[in-house]
Amino acid sequence: MKQELRKIANLKNSIRIIGCCGAYCKTCKPFIDGFCKGCKLGYDNGVRDINKAKCKMKVCCFKERSLETCADCPDYLTCKIIHNFFNKTGFKYKKYRQSIEYIRNNGYSRFIKLANQWKGAYGKLA
Repeated sequence: MKQELRKIANLKNSIRIIGCCGAYCKTCKPFIDGFCKGCKLGYDNGVRDINKAKCKMKVCCFKERSLETCADCPDYLTCKIIHNFFNKTGFKYKKYRQSIEYIRNNGYSRFIKLANQWKGAYGKLA
């Protein structure tokens, strides 16, 4: 029973390190080096003030809807905030979209298992 509770706690902590957009902070160099605080860390315990967050996605997902990532959002397919973000030019935005869609289709456990092998905030999902 204790082992199952530890697994659940570890999964929840790992999910907390996934950005609302699908970036995986745990393997991201700026996060590891301490230059980035991550998308959600510190808001739940009062170290950071969510009311000062400038990221529209974070405010919508984490503050207003109390979701872990946009993968959990029932309005994901029609959300202008997330899709405007994913439509930016740059390889990483396409990879973040792949991450969110992978989570939606396969769940957090399978995503985290793959993501823990990455060298940055995104990587291969197959």
